[in-house]
Amino acid sequence: MEKVTKEVYLKWYEDMLFWRKFEDKLAAVYIQQKVRGFLHLYNGQEAVLAGALHAMDLTKDKMITAYRNHVQPIGMGVDPKRVMAELYGKATGTSNGLGGSMHIFSKEHRFYGGHGIVGGQIPLGAGIAFGDKYHDVDAVTICCFGDGAARQGSLHETFNLAMLWNLPVVFVCENNGYAMGTSVERTANHTDIWKLGLGYEMPSGPVDGMNPVKVAEAFDEAISRARNGGGPSFLEVKTYRYRGHSMSDAQHYRTKDEVEEYKKIDPIKQVKDIILENKYASEDDIKVIDKRVKDLVTECEKFAEESPYPDKSVMYDAVYEQEDYPFIPHKL
Repeated sequence: MEKVTKEVYLKWYEDMLFWRKFEDKLAAVYIQQKVRGFLHLYNGQEAVLAGALHAMDLTKDKMITAYRNHVQPIGMGVDPKRVMAELYGKATGTSNGLGGSMHIFSKEHRFYGGHGIVGGQIPLGAGIAFGDKYHDVDAVTICCFGDGAARQGSLHETFNLAMLWNLPVVFVCENNGYAMGTSVERTANHTDIWKLGLGYEMPSGPVDGMNPVKVAEAFDEAISRARNGGGPSFLEVKTYRYRGHSMSDAQHYRTKDEVEEYKKIDPIKQVKDIILENKYASEDDIKVIDKRVKDLVTECEKFAEESPYPDKSVMYDAVYEQEDYPFIPHKL
């Protein structure tokens, strides 16, 4: 793994801060009804993505995740202006405004979604890895899902085949403590989700998801194993989300004190403290980064606001009719 240098810490701080502020802006415009539908925010979980990206080879590795999926494509290289435009439903969005919040996608940057079906991306992630192995492509797929999705039967079917076929995939449970509003303790008689992988003899383990260094080290080991023919791994990355499951979540299932306790180990704060303690940057340098982040968020909002909505005819480009489809007469 590339050494965690001064430059890496500064990049982590700027990236994670931008992801946080980008989504804070989304929350604000959602209340103004400029973004519609569901909106699931990543606040608090940024160290998972920062650490993963540090260990990945972004020239070839791939990622697939659930519907909490706005900042991952940005980290993979997608223009954040296009991501915000997609959330606005604008023609300049990543899917011409037709996908929206839960379905960000970029084939160019090897980000394969955003999936609204809980656990639906788990077999798809293994399928991407199968394709790479079949075509002898030197790439590893990162397949992320939440603690709620870990209770889906598709996980077990996928783990079985991934091990049987020795696929180059890293399964990642981003355990933020709650499946919507249901705590991990209430979904099963065990709380160590990573142990589910042991039944398939899959290398598995827990990771401190609030510390990007710990995340990067765990991902590096798992990615190296997959790339070198060692097959799948399963990481339970223990993290926390500061906001509700979605914008409509009243959060009656937890206390404000609990949230505040986790904010004491905020990954952005942790990284900033290391930067200042090691004199990687001064407070004035930090202010320059903060302003750069704020300006970029404003630029994204302006781009989304000023972009046009897609023409209605675009809807017809996303469907097709098969003339010779069996059993359906086209002419009476």
